[in-house]
Amino acid sequence: MKDFKELKVWQKAYEFSLSVYLISKSFPREEVYGLTSQLRRATVSIGANIAEGCGRRSDGEFVRFLQIARGSSSEVEHHLLLARDLKFMPQSVYADLERKLAEVQRMLTSLVSVIQEKTSKSQEKSKAAKAG
Repeated sequence: MKDFKELKVWQKAYEFSLSVYLISKSFPREEVYGLTSQLRRATVSIGANIAEGCGRRSDGEFVRFLQIARGSSSEVEHHLLLARDLKFMPQSVYADLERKLAEVQRMLTSLVSVIQEKTSKSQEKSKAAKAG
């Protein structure tokens, strides 16, 4: 598989994680084991699953980990909404994080589609070769 650090989606997820860590430093102290921890863990999970998927042996496994990363991104989306509504961050910061997260989500969805399409075409060629 490809070096995960070369994937644009991993790079964006990594940058997003850094942004979340910086903003969550200002969350209330009593949230350190609550929302702060949950948000950070889910955010880190996005990039970590992309990286782990890259290290797997097949496109199918890679897709599975990309889908897990996509699920983690939805969890992050929930936590960001909660942090915004609890007034742990200004609306402008929330909007910026939401935009960055949406970009990562689109990239993950697109990458999954590309890999699945490639796999499907490869399987069709294989079936045609066996039939012919």
